[in-house]
Formats: sequence, structure tokens, C-alpha cells
Amino acid sequence: MLHHIKEIDLYKPIETYFSEQGFEVHGEVKDCDVVAVKDDRMIIIELKKVLQLEVIIQATKRQRLTDHVYIAIAEPKISLKSRKKSDLRHLLRRLEIGLLTVNLNQETPHVAEILSPKPFNRDRSMQQSKRTRNKLRTEIAGRHKNMNVGGSHQTEIMTAYREMCIFIACCLEQFGPMSAKQLKEIGTNEKTYSILYNNYYGWFTRESRGVYSLTEEGKREYKTYEQVAHHYNKQAKQKNL
Repeated sequence: MLHHIKEIDLYKPIETYFSEQGFEVHGEVKDCDVVAVKDDRMIIIELKKVLQLEVIIQATKRQRLTDHVYIAIAEPKISLKSRKKSDLRHLLRRLEIGLLTVNLNQETPHVAEILSPKPFNRDRSMQQSKRTRNKLRTEIAGRHKNMNVGGSHQTEIMTAYREMCIFIACCLEQFGPMSAKQLKEIGTNEKTYSILYNNYYGWFTRESRGVYSLTEEGKREYKTYEQVAHHYNKQAKQKNL
């Protein structure tokens, strides 16, 4: 069990791991948990039972002494691919800090290198996030005005998807049952058909093949977003002139 493990239990497996690579290993050197030296290369390893911000800050301070800094932790029960752990791993990569895990639940403890303390490639990271960045721009483009307060939690957010549902609801109430093609001619976007078909909010109902109308629930609910409804009601009238 993790709560029975002490940080000193991690030392021997880490010592063995680096000794087998030809390093001379020392414990507790000038406040550093472990220092491994081979020729002109020096590695500092900070030992902690679990990965947390405190030890990450500690490791950044060790980077004043060497470019090669690791954090060694007991192998967690929760996967390091979980959301919280994944965020911490990303932080370690950005900070160029290595990560080792020690499995103490076997006769011979096993050390695994999860991250190496290598330079962070920011250009590559940006390229990998291109799709997410494009989604961000698309979401902004789909909002007619800023209706949300930054930092809000557990409050209803006005998304581009919700705005388009309101626009469709305005059109259906003004002009009656319509097809996705007719709605797009007024100005709704390419997601119109999927919004009608999936009917996430329960605002729409199919009257006939490809033709939809507004439910009573939809008539009530879309009007609760008064500012947005006013904007799209006005836009629908102008488009249909």
C-alpha cells in the first residue's frame, strides 16, 4: 500500500538503477536526495512518494545545478495517463524534468523511466495542438458577442452550439416547419442538420422527412436567453426579407 511506503524506500532501487548505468551514486548531498555522477555528467534525483507540485518546484531549483534532474516516485495505482497526472506530466516536459517510477510491489523493485529531462520542443507541441487551436477559433467565430464571464464555474456557458440552436429556434417559430436546407439559406451553419437530428436540448421535432418544427419546450427555453434570442430573431427577419 502506498501509505506504508517511505521516501527512503525509493533510494536503493534508484541507486541500483543508476549504478548499473555506470554512475557513482550518493544519497543526501547538500539537500539533494540523490546525486549520480559519471565523468562530467551529474544527475540529481528528488525522491517523493507521489507526484505533486511541491516536489516539482523542488526539482526546478535543482536545475540551477545541472540540466539533468529527475523526480522519482512510487509507481501509482492511478494511471499516469489520467487527466490530472497527464497535466503534471505535461508540466514536467515543459520544465524539462525527468520522471522515474519505482515499483516496490515485487521481489526485485523495478524502476521505469517515464520522462527524460530533455529539451522541450515548443514548436512540435504547438503543431500537435493545431486541431484544438482551430476548434478554439471556430468556437469564437460562432459566438455573436461575449456572453460569458471568464473564471465562471458551475454556471451555464453560452457556446456557439447553443447560439446556433437558438438561431434555428427563432427561424422555426417565425416561419414554421423548415428543412435544414431552408434554414441554412436564412443563415444557419453547416451543423444545422446534425443539430436538428440529434436534438440535444429537446427543442425540435420532426414533422416529416427532413422537415422540423419547434417543440413547446423549445419555445419556452430558447426565449430564456433573451439577448441572444433578440439578436437572432432580428437576423432571421432580415435574412428572410
